[in-house]
Formats: sequence, C-alpha cells, structure tokens
Amino acid sequence: MRSSGDSTAGGGLGPSPVEDGPYPLRDSAAGPATDTIGYRGPTACAAAGITYRQLDYWARTGLVEPSVRPAYGSGTQRLYSFRDVVVLKIVKRFLDTGVALQNIRATVQHLRARGFKDLERMTLMSDGATVYECSSPDEVVGLLQGGQGVFGIAVGVVWRDVEAALSQLHGERIDTGETLVGHNPADELARRRRDRAV
Repeated sequence: MRSSGDSTAGGGLGPSPVEDGPYPLRDSAAGPATDTIGYRGPTACAAAGITYRQLDYWARTGLVEPSVRPAYGSGTQRLYSFRDVVVLKIVKRFLDTGVALQNIRATVQHLRARGFKDLERMTLMSDGATVYECSSPDEVVGLLQGGQGVFGIAVGVVWRDVEAALSQLHGERIDTGETLVGHNPADELARRRRDRAV
C-alpha cells in the first residue's frame, strides 16, 4: 500500500507491484485497443460527469491534460483517451469528497505512470488528507482496521462505468478522424483480435 499525503516527500504515490485485486476488469488487455480512439471534450465531460468548465480548467492548470491531442489555440479540439476519461472521473469523485488538490495532483501523476493491468486491480482509499493505493483486499481491510473514516474508489468499477457511458457516445479514430457513434472501447479490441486471426 502506498500513500500520498501532505507529509509525503514529493507528494507522490510510489509504484508497487500489483498482485490480485477485488475488482478485476473483464479483459486486462483492453488497454492497447483503447489507444486508437479519442474523445472530444463534451464526450469526456458526459462520461466523467463533469462540466466543460471543469474540464477546461483542469487541462489549463495541468491537473488532467488530454494525452491524445491538446488544444493548440482557437479552433482546435482537445482529444482525450479512454484512460484520461477514467482519470477525470476519479478526480471528480475525489474533489466531491473534499480531498486536497495537491493530493489529487499526486494521485493523477501516479495513475498516469501505471500500466493498464495495474489500474484494473487498484483501489484508491482516502481519509480526506491522504490518498492510499491498495492493490489487494488485505490492504483495503488493513486500512479500514486503522479506525479512521475512509472512502474508497475501485478503479475497475470506475473503468466499467466510463466504458458503459462511452458506449452510448461518440468517439473519434485517432488515425483517420472518423467519428464512431456509440463506440464501446471493448468492441474495438474484439474487432482487432478478429482482424489478426484472419
């Protein structure tokens, strides 16, 4: 279990090996396929449950920047990856519960550094002042037994929520700019596997 708090030097969650988690994703290989699809600001907002004003502010202040395509001035559209949208939703949940912004920033940096397999098994816990990464059910129980009031965010559950929301919205192919209506990131993975098998 790693933590990020006011007293942590550098304010960052350190990487830890992930064994097994309570909320595995359906398909741990879902990561690479989602890299071919981007989501414009309004779509990212709808899937993450945030306002466009929040999205814009977080991008301008570097809290959550689009990893596919930043805005290059007037007329260009930011393009967010699936993973970016998951991070946006996690940030929203932390802000809603009163976690300090500096701890949220450290958590975002930590999430960006982790692989897809790490994220699918991760539970983020916070007591409001510190954010902890729990990668096993034992770590979650250990933190709860500490007697402090904590809340948790199972990243795998957020992932599935975002996936369900995006399946009803528009995506955009990064390579061609083609608009995909009602695109489900998992469908893209299945299509790529079929194409490789042929």
